[in-house]
Amino acid sequence: MFLVLGRTIKESGINFWRNGWLSIASVSVLTLSLYVVGAMMVMMMVSGTVLTNVEKRINVSVYFKPDVSENTIMAAKADLESYSEVKSAQYISKEQALADFKKNNAGEPVILQSLDEIGGNPLLASLVVRANDSSQYQNITEYIAKASFKDDVSRVNYVKNKEIIDRLNNIIKQSRKVGVSLALVFAAVAVLIIFNTIRITLYIHKPEIEVMRLVGASNMFIRLPFLFEGVIYGIVSSLVATLFLLISMKLADSYVSVAVLSKSLLSFYFSQALFILGIQLLAGIFLGVFSSWIAMRKYLKI
Repeated sequence: MFLVLGRTIKESGINFWRNGWLSIASVSVLTLSLYVVGAMMVMMMVSGTVLTNVEKRINVSVYFKPDVSENTIMAAKADLESYSEVKSAQYISKEQALADFKKNNAGEPVILQSLDEIGGNPLLASLVVRANDSSQYQNITEYIAKASFKDDVSRVNYVKNKEIIDRLNNIIKQSRKVGVSLALVFAAVAVLIIFNTIRITLYIHKPEIEVMRLVGASNMFIRLPFLFEGVIYGIVSSLVATLFLLISMKLADSYVSVAVLSKSLLSFYFSQALFILGIQLLAGIFLGVFSSWIAMRKYLKI
């Protein structure tokens, strides 16, 4: 068994090397396909992490009219906290809102000067409401619109936050469609090239195959070298695609904000590298073996 396997792998490697430019062409196209697959996986993981981070910062801020008393707002706070989908409701007084505004705009003297010219405190008291899950914010805003304190509310700011999340989700969906389409196109081209490469290899080895048939070699014994050749195409292409992907992550690292992703892009990639490489290897080996199998079915009548 081990002798047959060793002979098969050796012959597959010799075929791969002898095919020369055909092997390079096959590996190049399959590498592009696997690179797109890897890049798409990284993009989906990164976008998913970014979306999660954005959703964690999302909240519903309920601003109350200037004449609403603190006791009324605290009653509204208790009402919201009793709602099952609300995780917490934090009271922000007018004074605290003004102090936070000045702190956040400490480097903007024009804004602070404009605030002094207005006189008094133009900011409103509010409740910062956080949900148990980001999907529940819509229900919370609908609850606020029907609550007993609805006439005391000046505005609710969730609409803009919802637009940001929806826009980000739309970008992710469109990018995913483009990535899948490119991967499928390159995969189809790779299958065709590997198919033709294996077909030529079969033609070159036709006399040898005839001799093996005459001496009673099994069909599997004859097919194995060509199947392993497909495996070699998949493995080599996966490793080259991983190298290119690593270079791409290194180049793109400086353009991705650590604040948005919570870590550098390169660190994020390394944390998922084994999983991505595993998927690329599986996809590459499948395409290589699939191409070889089709070629043998069509041109190796055994």
